[in-house]
Amino acid sequence: MVYATYHDLAEKLVVITGGGTGIGAAMVDAFAKQGAQVVFLDIAEEASRELEQALAGCPRPPRFMRCDLTDLDALGNAFAAIQIDFGKVDVLLNNAANDHRHQVQDVTAKYWDDSLAVNLRHQFFCAQAVAPGMKAKGGGVILNFGSISWHLALPQLSLYMTAKAAIEGLTRGLARDLGPDGIRVNTIIPGSVKTPRQMALWHSAEDEAAILNAQCLHERVETEDVAALALFLASDNAGRCSGRDYFVDAGWYGA
Repeated sequence: MVYATYHDLAEKLVVITGGGTGIGAAMVDAFAKQGAQVVFLDIAEEASRELEQALAGCPRPPRFMRCDLTDLDALGNAFAAIQIDFGKVDVLLNNAANDHRHQVQDVTAKYWDDSLAVNLRHQFFCAQAVAPGMKAKGGGVILNFGSISWHLALPQLSLYMTAKAAIEGLTRGLARDLGPDGIRVNTIIPGSVKTPRQMALWHSAEDEAAILNAQCLHERVETEDVAALALFLASDNAGRCSGRDYFVDAGWYGA
């Protein structure tokens, strides 16, 4: 994909969670090639180091920081280190998540807590960490990442869908509370994105056909499609967009 060029993103400090693989990796690539200074957080160290190396020739090579976002002390330390090393964050992309399948009867209290920690809790605390710096700079952008799953009521994802539904409420609350400081907050809602993980774990040939048939556009959504939307929403071209949900799902209306 050839992305539009957003000159205002050049030199911006962009933090991407879950940036080592899948959608996150596509966004690391896209923002780095806009000239932004990208720092991405992940626990997938091997893939993240490979991505860092692959993009080493960018004007501002992206930097990988290993961070388990479910550990709030580690999360706080990571953002403190980012500010020391790079300055105040301009754009935060809250992308990290894990769509574990589960049966209702198998869910324990620990599984509940772990699922919400990896899919919801860190989005708030990452936003909390960057908000003071954004306020001091006169504004910023936070993009939270939801999911089409709960809009479709997909099976074996009750906890994941609980978290992803809550993210849309979180976006509205943060947009209202942080708006007076010039901080825009939106949710990106991907559809069925063709990532190596999804293709390896969940999508058979029959699943592929069913998804395409249910979409208005009979083409798979690629990671670059999500990155293109993220670039726009992070840019000044989206300067009056806040508190809203933006779908990139090829018009998927059924399972």
